[in-house]
Amino acid sequence: MSQTTQTEGRLSAGHAIVKTLEAHGVKRIYSVPGESYLDVLDGLHDSQIENVVCRHEGGATYMAEADGKMNEVPGVAMVTRGPGAANAHVGLHTAWQDSTAMVLFVGLIPFEHRDREAFQEFDPHAWFDSGAKRVMVLDHPERASEIVAEAMFAAASGRPGPVVVGLPEDVIRVEIDAELHPQIPVATGGMTVEDWKALHAALKESKKPLFITGGNDWTDAGADALTSWLEDHRIPAAAEWRTEGTVPFSSPSYVGPIGYGRPDWTQRLLEETDLIVFVGTVPGDVVTDGFTIRQNWDKKNFLVTIDPSLRGRSGPVSHQIVAKPDVFVRDLVRMDLAVKPEWEEWASRMRGEQETFAALPSAEPSEGQARMSTLMANLVPKLPKDSMISLGAGEHTNWAHRYFPTEGYRAMISARNGSMGYSVPGAVAASLNFPDRVVVTIAGDGEFLMNGQEMATAAQYGATPLIVVMDNQEYGTIRTHQEREYPERVSGTQLKNPDFAKMAEAFGGVGIRVEQDEDVPAAVEKALATVQQGEQFALIHLIVEQRVKAY
Repeated sequence: MSQTTQTEGRLSAGHAIVKTLEAHGVKRIYSVPGESYLDVLDGLHDSQIENVVCRHEGGATYMAEADGKMNEVPGVAMVTRGPGAANAHVGLHTAWQDSTAMVLFVGLIPFEHRDREAFQEFDPHAWFDSGAKRVMVLDHPERASEIVAEAMFAAASGRPGPVVVGLPEDVIRVEIDAELHPQIPVATGGMTVEDWKALHAALKESKKPLFITGGNDWTDAGADALTSWLEDHRIPAAAEWRTEGTVPFSSPSYVGPIGYGRPDWTQRLLEETDLIVFVGTVPGDVVTDGFTIRQNWDKKNFLVTIDPSLRGRSGPVSHQIVAKPDVFVRDLVRMDLAVKPEWEEWASRMRGEQETFAALPSAEPSEGQARMSTLMANLVPKLPKDSMISLGAGEHTNWAHRYFPTEGYRAMISARNGSMGYSVPGAVAASLNFPDRVVVTIAGDGEFLMNGQEMATAAQYGATPLIVVMDNQEYGTIRTHQEREYPERVSGTQLKNPDFAKMAEAFGGVGIRVEQDEDVPAAVEKALATVQQGEQFALIHLIVEQRVKAY
């Protein structure tokens, strides 16, 4: 294949890729550079797309996955061949299990070197076929724009998810015509007349209806419209694990999260209800305690999802409505139902349970070691209403599930696949997307060091999250399981940690080490003031007792 430079009226395949991403509304990509896709990097040089250069491919793909959760355009990451692609796999798995639209571009060896075990060669299909919606390799330079359009469409259509595009380094340098492929529209589905009548009849018959919201396929307008309709009809709504905020924390219809570590009363929601409407999600593993709760139910349930396969669901299904959440809500709000006294009593009682559960502990410090309860009691009242939270995985996240005021869709950006290391990259992406909002992340000491180096990315690009590292010197979730299965035989779960506050300072932020509870209020005040000034990120290194739990 010949290698040429761009001339007037023509451009390289690599530059065509960038132009097509621009035409699709991509504002930002996350990358770790590699010689395998230099021509794409060259195209980004003069592009309106911001290239956020990350420190590790795991961090880059986590940020792109978070971008896919926060925007109506798929998140985009770019990494290089072999080791770079291997490191990126963790973000790909998150996008798959969290149903997040994301496109991962991977630079590849030259076309002419293929199947000769060249330096860093690997087979993209063999590596990614089982964990991506599609895997495509650009073998024909003239199809560069078409392949990008197809990848963006595949990521967003149906159940959203990740798509991988391989870019051989010699192919992307070939000159082609400048014509770009148009954007492919994504079908949104909708309620049929039969769907509408069936749901209307089920709601009229129900005494204890319950909505469960989830997924990443919403808009602010759709979430707001659903909230208003639920409030008007006195119908309660719970949130799928780590998707809190679709129905706001303060809404009288919001009755709590349903997921791992749930409080006991939330399971009664599933036991007492006689009609469940899942919107944007399905009753999967986490909601149903390992596919067990709904196995023998005769309760009516409606599953509203654009995915006709219902992959991941548990138990019998009464009715499926193939629609994206916004389109479903557009038709739902036309449904005017008389409010039943039973609905009011049911919603009020469950809301009361949630308010009791979420009531803040005392803000007054106690004697002795620092406590997360004191930190949350001092932080939450000071947060602006539009604050956001980013979470990875671990028991430390329960403090946010219980107390953090998620007041809208996108308020919680988290990894539902239980992926550790997501907290800091997710917070960086959130802060870049919403620079005027306070973004908080609560990281465990075990997960923080997996991608804490992305604080350097935050400093370089002006992201200003407030990072709380809850340091209990162990992998807490695994220790909990270990104590249950192998009592008094602690093995492989203990940690010895560095001074994370000094690490934050070294990376260009403000670091605050807190060992005593009496020092918590001042630390919160200083950290919050720092990030609200919009110039630096801040980190609170909170050293707590080992076996402390939120609930």
